[in-house]
Amino acid sequence: MTEDLSRLPLDDLVRRVRACTICADVLPRGPRPVIQISESARILVVGQAPGRRVHETGLPFNDPSGDRLRQWMGVTRDTFYDEQKLAILPMGFCYPGTGKSGDLPPRPECAPAWRNLLLDRLPQIGLTLVIGQYAHAWHLAGTGKSVTENVRRWRDYWPGVVPLPHPSPRNNGWLRKNTWFEAELVPEVQSLVNKALNTDSLSASYE
Repeated sequence: MTEDLSRLPLDDLVRRVRACTICADVLPRGPRPVIQISESARILVVGQAPGRRVHETGLPFNDPSGDRLRQWMGVTRDTFYDEQKLAILPMGFCYPGTGKSGDLPPRPECAPAWRNLLLDRLPQIGLTLVIGQYAHAWHLAGTGKSVTENVRRWRDYWPGVVPLPHPSPRNNGWLRKNTWFEAELVPEVQSLVNKALNTDSLSASYE
């Protein structure tokens, strides 16, 4: 009989995730799933997959991308890494390696194995930040739009979901071409993040 992982306590499920070896044979540095989760979290950050530095430290977004993301959100490192407030579930939990133009895509085995099991354990999420093309493809399924178009049409998903570009320094060119993003959307994101962290009900503030 196949074990029903949905019945496991969250701590036990997280231990299973962190011991996962589904992709061990194809990961250049071996498996090291990096996630942050608590059932009390109010904000969910959905990235792509850990980079090399994140793999080495075991701390999500512990790199220049994370510095920029925290700036966009208007939060400190202490708040960002408080799992009681903020969950971080990338589309792939392990570092996939590097290709010619940067890190490789998240491993496709990861999300089907673990994603819904973990998302189901986040009943308090009022705001989901969806970062980059692979996160858009999962969480904004069916739009058929590019990252740029999704981000331009952020009001279509507002206020529960916010599509964002990747904060990597490799995206500096995109940010230079799309100055409206930091001028228009980032202040709105900071306002939503503040409400999610400091009010009992995010939705109540929009009623």
